[in-house]
Amino acid sequence: MRIIAGEFKGRRLRSPEDGRVRPTSDKVKEAVFSMLLPYLHDSTAVDLFAGTGSLGLEAISRGARMVYFADRDRRSIALVRENVAHCRAEERSVILCSDYKDTLRRLQGPVDIVFLDPPYDAGFLTDALGEIDARGILSEGAVVVAEHSVRESLPETFGRLTKIKRKKYGKIGITLYENAAEPETEK
Repeated sequence: MRIIAGEFKGRRLRSPEDGRVRPTSDKVKEAVFSMLLPYLHDSTAVDLFAGTGSLGLEAISRGARMVYFADRDRRSIALVRENVAHCRAEERSVILCSDYKDTLRRLQGPVDIVFLDPPYDAGFLTDALGEIDARGILSEGAVVVAEHSVRESLPETFGRLTKIKRKKYGKIGITLYENAAEPETEK
């Protein structure tokens, strides 16, 4: 596993040898970041279910200002710390050993990009989308990138989140949601 483009291009990242983490493949990562190009520059991102930190580090490499990495597994957090240090991205990273609900409660926002790559078919994805929408941490026009099994169907809208793209890469589905603007209040 490596960083594909940007400042850290070509850097190899460590991943667990026991298979407990399913890193995003280079093919899927390249497709995701091609879709995110307009959102990346000077953005604040959150890599929930960070695993190795690959998605967040790719975001920093391509121009994100700050990335919050979160995972509840201490071994994954150790890998994230090691990979962040290897890329010398400590000043642009906040690493949290906590589950996604606690992480979302702690974030102040505004957040421009959220990466959601939970264990497939575990029921976390729709709950995490609901938490993200309910917390109101997203900037106007923010994007949520959900990686999931192609068998999992996600709704067209989720609160203020509207599906803007869905792609399939073999058994992997990528769904992008965009955060709608605040509704205007009548005067």
